Amino acid sequence: MDSIFSRIIRGEVPCHKVGEDDRFLAFLDINPVRVGHSLVIPKLEVDKFFDLPPDVLAGIMPFAQGVANRIAAVVPCNRIGVSVVGLEVPHAHMHLIPIDSIFDMDFSRTKLKMAQAELAALADRIRNA
Repeated sequence: MDSIFSRIIRGEVPCHKVGEDDRFLAFLDINPVRVGHSLVIPKLEVDKFFDLPPDVLAGIMPFAQGVANRIAAVVPCNRIGVSVVGLEVPHAHMHLIPIDSIFDMDFSRTKLKMAQAELAALADRIRNA
């Protein structure tokens, strides 16, 4: 399996990183439902989220918590919503989405169009929060 996320991890496809350590990577979604919408992925290539080894599954939430706290510090919102859908890319991942209502988690909504410069500036603010 060689998903787009695996190519991002290897640096073959650019992304707007908002967090990274030796096991996980977080980056802005390029088709966000809300400003600050980010994806958190394990660097281990596994298709289904709940097929992740227990230690990776246990580690992803503390990593995501740090990313979510930085997003919330930069993007005005009531809270950060979490969603694990996993149908778009065959690589385990979770969505972190700044929300003010449940409707902000609706993936059927029209996605935002953000310029690369906007995404880069936002990623920089989140990383440095």
